[in-house]
Amino acid sequence: MLAYEDVAGAVEWLGRAFGFVERERYAEDDGRVTQSVVELDGAVVMLGWPGPDYQSPHHHALECATAARWSRAPYIIDGALIYVDDVDAAFERARAAGAIILSRPETQPHGRLFRAADPEGHRWMLFEAPSGA
Repeated sequence: MLAYEDVAGAVEWLGRAFGFVERERYAEDDGRVTQSVVELDGAVVMLGWPGPDYQSPHHHALECATAARWSRAPYIIDGALIYVDDVDAAFERARAAGAIILSRPETQPHGRLFRAADPEGHRWMLFEAPSGA
């Protein structure tokens, strides 16, 4: 589960950037989306709004020097790993949707991957395993 300041906006962005499809949505009487369940090829992620005092990683880094420092590292500190069939195509889609690119596609011994952050600062690693792995 990932927390968002704007769950509805996150659902829309995750669909554009990575291809997630919303499966469930829960909203308050005023229309604010407080929870959503999204899915991509069997991977299910719940998104939630913890309340008005919550700050996204991006928002927190703007107000906290320590968070800003550790956020400069391009690695997945707290985030999600998503398996994809074509990491290069996934990279282009995420880039076109405005993802914050933390690392371009690279081949490592265990597979090919790239890292990106969404508009609220959550980090995502998209990974393509080698054939036969």
